[in-house]
Amino acid sequence: MSILTVEHLSHGFGDRAIFEDVSFRLLAGEHIGLVGANGEGKSTFMNIITGKLQPDEGRIEWAKNVRASYLDQHAVLEKGMTVGSVLRSAFDPLLAMETRMNELCEQMGEAEKAQLEACMEELGTIQDLLAAHDFYMIDAKVEEVARALGLMDLGLSRDVTELSGGQRTRVLLGKLFLEKPDILLLDEPTNYLDEEHIAWLRRYLQEYENAFILISHDIPFLNSVINLIYHMEDRKLTRYVGDYTKFQEVHAMQKAQRRAAYERQQQEISELRDFVARNKARVATRNMAMSRQKKLDNMERIELTAARPKPEFSFRTARTPGKFLFLTRELVIGYDEPLSAPLDLSMERGSRIVMTGANGIGKTTLLKSLLGLLQPLSGNVEQGEFLEIGYFEQETPPDIETTCMEEIWKEFPSFTQYEVRSALARCGLTTKHIESRVRVLSGGEQAKVRLCRLMNRASNLLVLDEPTNHLDPEAKEELKRALQEYKGSILMVCHEPEFYQAVATEVWDCTKWTTKLV
Repeated sequence: MSILTVEHLSHGFGDRAIFEDVSFRLLAGEHIGLVGANGEGKSTFMNIITGKLQPDEGRIEWAKNVRASYLDQHAVLEKGMTVGSVLRSAFDPLLAMETRMNELCEQMGEAEKAQLEACMEELGTIQDLLAAHDFYMIDAKVEEVARALGLMDLGLSRDVTELSGGQRTRVLLGKLFLEKPDILLLDEPTNYLDEEHIAWLRRYLQEYENAFILISHDIPFLNSVINLIYHMEDRKLTRYVGDYTKFQEVHAMQKAQRRAAYERQQQEISELRDFVARNKARVATRNMAMSRQKKLDNMERIELTAARPKPEFSFRTARTPGKFLFLTRELVIGYDEPLSAPLDLSMERGSRIVMTGANGIGKTTLLKSLLGLLQPLSGNVEQGEFLEIGYFEQETPPDIETTCMEEIWKEFPSFTQYEVRSALARCGLTTKHIESRVRVLSGGEQAKVRLCRLMNRASNLLVLDEPTNHLDPEAKEELKRALQEYKGSILMVCHEPEFYQAVATEVWDCTKWTTKLV
């Protein structure tokens, strides 16, 4: 049974085409991984099928009575919303029914006989629906899911704007699971999640009986939960049976076959053109030349997919710093309340430290305290001599209005236009991306702009907060290589062992010093 049918979908932004004549079907029980390089349009596709965006052309049709829920990597949680209110919003349709039921009860007091019978019939239907969906157990259900995701320790009355990225993701996942949709649509759900909750989500999806579409650049996670791959490339969507590893094998073979066919055809075209040029003027061979020209004119040309620019990351090294990069004495971090016990930490020149631990325990807060961007609650931080720090933040500010070029020029005003364009191109961004506003780019493309800033200023200490979030596998591998070759020191927050194990000389488990329950 087809749950979702997409036919002849075309869409673009300005003069940049994202999809051309794309068709897609989602069948019951399919667990689909939607993959492709940063900026190919995966999140745009999700926004179109959920109705958030209208396509330029094409038809999107959902089966009747199918409920789909979407975990959006750009979902906005506004000030004033609490953890409990977001979770309870999963039941908004049922709460609307309750409101209607109360309205009917009021109307029945003054209704005529015929109207009274109609009200009673509608009231009975609503009561049956509420009972069937366990409406009167909402609070118990909210508490059950909140406990499973570690949200009870945060407090259901906690304002969502006070939460870390991982905690917000867990709240949105909780709302999604409470909705009990027929289809799950998940856009980078493992971003910001710690290893414990990634494992929990993995088990949930492995046991999930309904269909889902998953966008993820976390390949081990993706392979563990999906059975089909849809690959987005060059404005097309192609289906592959199996996991990401199997897709890579088949895709590489198809590319090789297409390249060989293209080269054979180019050879044939060259020979035909040569024959026509040599024989079209001779009476004896003119007909043969015309026949070959006709063959040339009618030939269906094989086109190769334009090669995407590959990122080439490299980090410049500044002068050698002192032996100690920083020392802390009785450092207590936090905002209104402590997030840590008193910390006596030190980092020596040449160290490559990765900080791990559950979301919300203060890893980002510690980084900002060490950098002097946040004042500690008590204690102090002493930075070493001759430090040149390169800091990579988790996210681009949502209200940013500059273009990519303006963003780099702001940081490096002495650069020529050619130097700015070259710097961004080295990070894997095309001309169209370079001239676009940063906020319209995908999460991975925005991360490449932030990495570009980092690459072009010499440093001897890189401080990286979740640098792999949003990056596609190719960019992630290139970043790993660049960090391995970097001559300076590294302090990094990361939840992907497959990434940081090749870089780290030391791993700090931050759960050992946090005062926060998560």
